[in-house]
Amino acid sequence: MTLLLLCIFAYMVGSTPFGLILTRAAGLGDIRAIGSGNIGATNVLRTGRKGLAAATLLLDALKGTLVVLFVRHYGHGGVFAASLAVFLGHLFPFWLGFKGGKGVATGLGVFFGLSWPVGVVCCAVWLATAVLLRWSSAAALAAFAAAPFAAWYFASCQAALLALVIAALVFWKHEPNIARLRAGTEPRIGKKA
Repeated sequence: MTLLLLCIFAYMVGSTPFGLILTRAAGLGDIRAIGSGNIGATNVLRTGRKGLAAATLLLDALKGTLVVLFVRHYGHGGVFAASLAVFLGHLFPFWLGFKGGKGVATGLGVFFGLSWPVGVVCCAVWLATAVLLRWSSAAALAAFAAAPFAAWYFASCQAALLALVIAALVFWKHEPNIARLRAGTEPRIGKKA
């Protein structure tokens, strides 16, 4: 019962759509009507509001990190289940008709909560790929491809398995981006809608 309640709590935190909340509060309307229609930081950046994009990135990551740390401290186990629940909450928030973000920031936040070196490795891979290629989606895919290996090395086999599941979901959510990358039509970082 406790594990179920922890997972419900984690899912609810994960389903908070900070990109949508922040852009509406800034008077920009519904972020889902802009660019890719996604609620994440990359699409918020397409509004031209770098501060809002940074805030979205930070808050989406923090919800992953803080849930993991909270459950680890108070949950008496269930860290991996809650980690997956907060991530799924971001991907499938019930109050947005289960149409959420792609999970990059929240997934990175989860990795930082589980093992900060894993988070650092993933962020370094993301940054290096983004600087070289200027595609946020390619950077995300590279970072999450590295995650299971980093989790296995720095954390545990369980963490690596969780990272593999999260990476698979990130790749699945990025299927349209992968198609655009192959076609050469994927927008570069910072391009406005």
